[in-house]
Amino acid sequence: MARLALTLVIIGALNWLLVGLFEWDLVAALFGGDSHRVSSGVSRVVYSLVGIAGLYCIRFYVDDNAVAK
Repeated sequence: MARLALTLVIIGALNWLLVGLFEWDLVAALFGGDSHRVSSGVSRVVYSLVGIAGLYCIRFYVDDNAVAK
């Protein structure tokens, strides 16, 4: 269950990274909705930081102590 939660968090964070860098929402593009988001500069920085944190979290898949199996 912990790995499923980690996977969903990483997917969400990577989506925010795409919004922050390119103003493009992958989830909305895949499942319907407006995939282009217009955001302020500050919010794009925050979205990008969340996305970078998601990239960092990928390492928890190989760290046996970080996520319960």
